[in-house]
Amino acid sequence: MKVIIPVAGEGTRLRPHTHSAPKPLLSVAGKPILAHVLDPVAPLEPEEVIFVIGYRGEMIRKFVEETYSFKATFVEQDKLLGLGYAVDLAMQHVQSGPLMIVLGDTVVQCDLDKFRQAGDYVLGLRQVDDPRRFGIAQLDNGAVVRLVEKPENPPTNLAVIGVYYFADSAPLKEALDAHVESGKTVRGEIQLTDALEMLIQQGHRCTPFEVQGWYDCGKKETLLETNRALLDSGRATTQTIDGATITPPVYIGQNVVLEQATIGPHVSIGDGAVVRNCIIKDSIIGRDASVEQSELESSLIGNKAKVVRAKGQINLGDHSEVELA
Repeated sequence: MKVIIPVAGEGTRLRPHTHSAPKPLLSVAGKPILAHVLDPVAPLEPEEVIFVIGYRGEMIRKFVEETYSFKATFVEQDKLLGLGYAVDLAMQHVQSGPLMIVLGDTVVQCDLDKFRQAGDYVLGLRQVDDPRRFGIAQLDNGAVVRLVEKPENPPTNLAVIGVYYFADSAPLKEALDAHVESGKTVRGEIQLTDALEMLIQQGHRCTPFEVQGWYDCGKKETLLETNRALLDSGRATTQTIDGATITPPVYIGQNVVLEQATIGPHVSIGDGAVVRNCIIKDSIIGRDASVEQSELESSLIGNKAKVVRAKGQINLGDHSEVELA
């Protein structure tokens, strides 16, 4: 089985953090978003993992090559024309055989082995509050019978959430090539959903697989929501540290210094960070960051950033400083 991981986006909604790193390498619950994606993929022993890279792609290449042992191929995406376009580029390295596609900037808690055994063509779905923002699936007799991208009047609230399996990838390749050649776009993008709809109309049975754990990492608020959910579901650490009052769940990395600090709930602190004389709740503190004499909540503090005498919500990028009088 081959696996395609699209990771080419610029992550503009997560600036300033994505000024210095691509969104998939931002940390949540103690490790990069991309690690949350790849750690369940690696045990499947894929023949090859194909990454579609763009913005700061060399950082993604370096992280993957230093962290994982599977065969990795990197395809440059020249234009940000949507998920369908990205997957079509990656399909140049896939002629036939089993294929899984997993988005590289959202976190899905799902048994991927069970997922791929659910049928010949499997689509990950999740009920959402605002289905107009997503590709939406309509079901009948246990199969996906219709897909529509970002509809004004959604037929259901079942969103296609970015995990797909194809026992034979050849029909997908043909449908994608035809779709890209047609020039059809939705809001200026070539949508994978439209190619999948072509497969359904050709008679391929697509099996729905409803995923319960699906976490968006697209902006500050949803990144913090994901941090909370992952800590609640088992990513928290349990150590006690002298000089700190810890309210779980929290994640505390290696070589962290906590002095007169009240931490938690739902706080992740990266390796080497220093926190002194602080109260911190519902926040992510980056690697080697320094936070002193502050009271923070719902904050993102970048790697090697420095915060002194701040109160409330702070959104501070890597290598930045905030020091209030």
